Amino acid sequence: MKRILGFAVFILIYTAIAFYISWNGWVWLHTVFGFQNQWLFAFLSGLLFFSYLIGQSSKRLSLFRMIGSYWFAVLQYALLILPIANISVWLLQISGVRSEDAITWVGFIVFIIFIFLFLYGSYNAYSPVVRTYKVQLNEQIKHFDSLTIAMASDMHFGHLSGLAHARRLVKEINHLQPDLILLPGDIIDDDPAAFIRKNMGDVLKELSAPLGIYGVLGNHEYYGGAIPQFIKEMERVGIRILQDEVLSIKDSFHLVGRKDKTDKQRKSILELTNDLNKDMPIIMMDHQPAEIKKAEEHGVDILLSGHTHRGQMAPNHLITRRIFDLDWGYRQFGKLHAIVSSGYGFWGPPIRIGSRSEVIKIEVSTNNH
Repeated sequence: MKRILGFAVFILIYTAIAFYISWNGWVWLHTVFGFQNQWLFAFLSGLLFFSYLIGQSSKRLSLFRMIGSYWFAVLQYALLILPIANISVWLLQISGVRSEDAITWVGFIVFIIFIFLFLYGSYNAYSPVVRTYKVQLNEQIKHFDSLTIAMASDMHFGHLSGLAHARRLVKEINHLQPDLILLPGDIIDDDPAAFIRKNMGDVLKELSAPLGIYGVLGNHEYYGGAIPQFIKEMERVGIRILQDEVLSIKDSFHLVGRKDKTDKQRKSILELTNDLNKDMPIIMMDHQPAEIKKAEEHGVDILLSGHTHRGQMAPNHLITRRIFDLDWGYRQFGKLHAIVSSGYGFWGPPIRIGSRSEVIKIEVSTNNH
């Protein structure tokens, strides 16, 4: 009953927001273009507002899912911009400007702002950058003077993050010539069906690193409910998914891969690291950067995470900044070097404002080199 009541409240609030946005759209279209058909407008608005839910109901309706993904960006920025637009129209009206003129020109300015946000946001989403972090460890890395790690998280491969974006990832990572490639979660966007159907695994198969390619599960792999199928596909293309596992790489460093926080049965950091030789560096992948302090307490040297997307669309980064000790970038906590990526892909709209799709290059050295 609580879930039903909660869902009903959500639909009520969402419908009220949808009505507010559509009312603004109707007033502008009616004023500027003389649009008259209220029922057609209401029908099209309803399709738009609930397009993501419609798209989720059937794989045959994936177009609606795509439309709904873009709608999330419209929804967020409409709630930020439209109240300011409404106040601006009101101020213009009381200052003597004709109502029709005020609505027309404020509406055009809002429209131009949205066009800019979509173009700029799409560029940030589909044009990744490479960020380099230099990490100096106290422990020696036996057999290595230095170590180059390429990291990419939150690719969300599937529908909008597709083949072209996957090819860009492979090109960027292989250009770095890394010793090791790490993918800390949300490799696919929920269900692996679209990933497999588009043969995206064959693209990722071209990734190359002498010490191997490893990943962990993110929350979206759990949401998809097809983890065995996903892991099988990853194994086929040479990517090993670690699930609360510890590997010794060339007897030089430990690589720890945690299950996502979504999994209530996952092992603690203590359980995973307690018996490790702490004279060897410990590199850990944990999709969500929720236990940075615990990783520091238990002797982890490098912690790699994603999940936050740095909010993906500003000003959401103000929220992620408050939730996590580190929501993006690099910071040292005692001997622990924590790196959180804003992600290579995106969730929902392929739009990034205040964040950028990225590949991380980590240059690891010791005090003696």
